[in-house]
Amino acid sequence: MLTFNKKEVMDICDGKKRRKVSGGVRGCRRSVAGKMKREAGKILRSLTVEDNNHTEPMEEEEEEEEEEEDDCFSISFLRSDRLEPAMVMSPRYSLLREVGRGSYGVVYEAIARKTGARLAVKRLQCDAPENVELALAEFWALTSLENRHQNVVQLEECVLQRNGLAQKMSHGNKRSKQYLGLVEMSLKGERILGYPAEPCYLWFVMEFCEGGDLNQYILSRRPDRQTNRSFMRQMTSAVAFLHKNNIVHRDLKPDNILISQKSGSPVLKVADFGLSKVCAGLNSKNSEEYPAAGAGSKDSNQNNMGNINKFWLSSACGSDFYMAPEVWEGHYTAKADIFALGIIIWAMIERITFIDAESKRELLGTYVRQGTDIVPVGEALLENPKMVLHIPQKARSSMSEGVKKLLQDMLAVNPQDRPDAFQLEVRMDQVTCAS
Repeated sequence: MLTFNKKEVMDICDGKKRRKVSGGVRGCRRSVAGKMKREAGKILRSLTVEDNNHTEPMEEEEEEEEEEEDDCFSISFLRSDRLEPAMVMSPRYSLLREVGRGSYGVVYEAIARKTGARLAVKRLQCDAPENVELALAEFWALTSLENRHQNVVQLEECVLQRNGLAQKMSHGNKRSKQYLGLVEMSLKGERILGYPAEPCYLWFVMEFCEGGDLNQYILSRRPDRQTNRSFMRQMTSAVAFLHKNNIVHRDLKPDNILISQKSGSPVLKVADFGLSKVCAGLNSKNSEEYPAAGAGSKDSNQNNMGNINKFWLSSACGSDFYMAPEVWEGHYTAKADIFALGIIIWAMIERITFIDAESKRELLGTYVRQGTDIVPVGEALLENPKMVLHIPQKARSSMSEGVKKLLQDMLAVNPQDRPDAFQLEVRMDQVTCAS
């Protein structure tokens, strides 16, 4: 493992002498409530399964026969919130262990019993409008993608579970009272009377990335120019794909970029779409509406192709160290993703890190020093738009002139001076091939 010079690459933010750093999510229209109530251990029984249009409860003795059908999905609650493999009972998926926990969800490593494939299963508890909003944002973004991309995490299926029933979710389905209830709760910003009376969860079944996140991968290995170039192209390709599909991620950061090593070579996967916005079907005057049913359809995508940078968003959300200046003001477009990507690439190449005040983890992220404080680049540029960023920061940096100029353009204080995702993809190929 590489040994870091702590004075050069890392600052501990204790909230007293220096700015307290929050690597977590900032409020998106409404701040996310406290951590999820841990209610997954109340009962130990399999769930009844229904599809999106009708309900057909399964008898326990029929459960094994139904297991072979494609529309069968059931998961058991556990007596303990911490998973133990021996306690798992699931006809289609066996949950092995907890691999991550956030403010509103838990991620487990799982195995598909039929194929033996390793998967990630994310459980999001929909107990408050704030949690429902984030869960639906991720669902809408991932289900609006008609095509797969190797650098975007793949959603296998999403299941809504309540009252011992598991219902497969499909995008924009108007016949599901459960789905419509969640949408209503999110839109109104308040819990609907009597809903949910019992714990309600969304379960996302996704591909499993065994390599961890970008922080873990980069900081546990020696610097490698070839890996940097490959990751730069992969991240750029993912963002271009999302923008072509009218999706603004809004929370790009190393934590949300996962590594798959199934093919032998590391493949990046952009993940965690809880703050994303599907812009298809919206207009610039009312850009914070929720997508209508079918907003991610082929015709809608064709009509909006290339116009994503004309949609204005107003929810100041994201993670401090990667937020563009205009996001802090609450008036921005998809160009904010380009800024965040610039911060990530700059930090990755030069191994610039800080210690997150909450998790105590070492994270990749670029910042500006102001006396004894360290300030996110976007916030510093907002306070002083004429500030010149010193790229690269380190005297011995191996950054090429082409990469340096591209990063300066990606981090321009004026969004109009930044390349869009399509222009960035072309320029990234040019500078990485030349370096």
